Amino acid sequence: MHPEKNSALFDNRLLASLPDEDHRQVLMHCESVELALDEVISEPGEQIRHVYFPVDCFFSLVTPPIDHAGLEVRLVGSEGMVGTPLVLGIDVTLLRTVVRGAGPAWRMTAERFPEALGQSPALRITLNRYLFVVTNQVEQMVACTRFHVLEARLARWLLMTRDRAHSDHFHATHEFLALLLGVRRVGVTKAATALQKRNLIHYSRGDIRVLDRPGLQAAACACYGESEAMYERFMG
Repeated sequence: MHPEKNSALFDNRLLASLPDEDHRQVLMHCESVELALDEVISEPGEQIRHVYFPVDCFFSLVTPPIDHAGLEVRLVGSEGMVGTPLVLGIDVTLLRTVVRGAGPAWRMTAERFPEALGQSPALRITLNRYLFVVTNQVEQMVACTRFHVLEARLARWLLMTRDRAHSDHFHATHEFLALLLGVRRVGVTKAATALQKRNLIHYSRGDIRVLDRPGLQAAACACYGESEAMYERFMG
């Protein structure tokens, strides 16, 4: 955690939206864990062992490499959860899940998760709605990757990461950004340099600092605001 980050306690938004009694019951099934940067939670084809509700950390979910290095399909922070296939009764993941922002999370075993869903209709309804939002956001991301220019996509990703890191300062190398955006490293260098020349960000050796959030949002594609508006509409 960077020293300038607000030390106030955060909560997972999905769990915080539950009625008090449901919230208490769900947390009885959870343990609090501290996750490390670059910790691998799961690999493609593995059985899901835990569900995670991020509190002040975030995850990257990446497609398995076949004829490419992989592509990030979801970025999950305190607005969501990791382990969504279990909501549908599927106990296997097809994605690589990596911690991209260290910090605390609530963790529940896959064995206890069905019990928690059975005890709390409110939790099941909330997670069903979350699955709907995630599905639509992934569909939107596919269109974004196909039609929007790299500089705008990078600005969008930086904003999404800033929101989930709860900080203007975070870490991401050129190699990692190239993986996330599905482009060559030289493309990321060019896009990041353009944003830095406009004094929207400061970027050095993987350390990124957002200097002008409104300006960065203006530089991002419209997908950033649309994705967040969709979450607010259906999740509250």
